[in-house]
Amino acid sequence: MDHTDVVLVLCTAPPGEGEEIAHIIIEERLAACVNITPVRSVFRWEGEVVCDDEQLLICKTTAEGSGDLIQRIEAIHSYDLPEILCIPVPEGSQSYLDWVRSEVGG
Repeated sequence: MDHTDVVLVLCTAPPGEGEEIAHIIIEERLAACVNITPVRSVFRWEGEVVCDDEQLLICKTTAEGSGDLIQRIEAIHSYDLPEILCIPVPEGSQSYLDWVRSEVGG
């Protein structure tokens, strides 16, 4: 299986902040598309188990652009330690992958 140069950057944010982050990174051409979905996250923070409503951002970008995207999210995110994960996309619709590449950067 050939790997593509497209990646998914996943990030959680407080309800409402996800849309703000998405608009900024799309306007700045750091991602081609951002899907936002509600999630319920359970995690340990500062020694306590926390259960919070959040938004999950699924950002489509290129491997080359992922570093800039991650830095931008870190700069504008309200969390002290935002969850940001980068996942390679091993394959997909060639026309969609081409579109992602054409929308990022430039």
